[in-house]
Amino acid sequence: MTKTVHAGAIPFGGNHPLVLIAGPCVIESEKLVLQTAESIKTICDRLDMPFVFKSSYLKDNRSSEGSYQGPGLKEGLRILKKVKEEVGVPVLSDIHDQHDAEAVSEVLDIIQIPAYLSMQTSLTLAVAGTGRVVNVKKGQFLDPGDVRNIVGKIENQGNEKILLTERGSCFGYHNLVVDMRSFQIMRETGYPVIFDPTHAIRVYGISSADPRGGTPQFVPALSRAAAAAGIDGIFIETHPKCDEAKCDAASMWPLPLLEKLLVQVKAVDDLVRSGEELRL
Repeated sequence: MTKTVHAGAIPFGGNHPLVLIAGPCVIESEKLVLQTAESIKTICDRLDMPFVFKSSYLKDNRSSEGSYQGPGLKEGLRILKKVKEEVGVPVLSDIHDQHDAEAVSEVLDIIQIPAYLSMQTSLTLAVAGTGRVVNVKKGQFLDPGDVRNIVGKIENQGNEKILLTERGSCFGYHNLVVDMRSFQIMRETGYPVIFDPTHAIRVYGISSADPRGGTPQFVPALSRAAAAAGIDGIFIETHPKCDEAKCDAASMWPLPLLEKLLVQVKAVDDLVRSGEELRL
């Protein structure tokens, strides 16, 4: 059993229910963000599933400098604060620059360290020092056991509000695979573990606007398998019209299909939680 980490009023880990972290990849407009957050909350209320809204104020790791990166720090945080106040859910966004840490900590309930930056010590220490919940996306290049080093950096700042997210590991140049052993290995740190299937199915080297840039048809199978392996939350980037999305259009899960996916994942999770954990 993992520790319990609270993001706002929502507990992750321990014996608490599976948590959904979801939203569009990047903030496209205030209207889209609010409508999407409301829709997801309605679904989660029906399923009795805790919900944290996610959307990025800035996407710095784009394949082209001309790609849409988001509204930026000030406007993005204003919109996320509005989601928090009007929809009534905790909010999460990722951070790329250590100098943003103080500003984001005033709004975000969870600050996310991107996978590509998961070994950046200065960024990790700045985020840890805010005292907010830190969600570490495990780098695609890391062994799951290596997250102990990142956890140690955060703990040494006096912060034990840590979430760990699996989003796949490099398999050749463009593809990722998900090692189901990684959930158990990362959980041995004592912290809650999240699974992000919508980044695990990205095909890198191809623009996310190109339909070949993702294989979202594999999201349900990977999500069910992760729930069976034992997770504390699931991270799903979703959009009402994926083909019109300004970022990760090829890999987000369609909002109209979100409830059907969550019903399946929740059923597997309930089954796993109802039985005795088997350990050698």
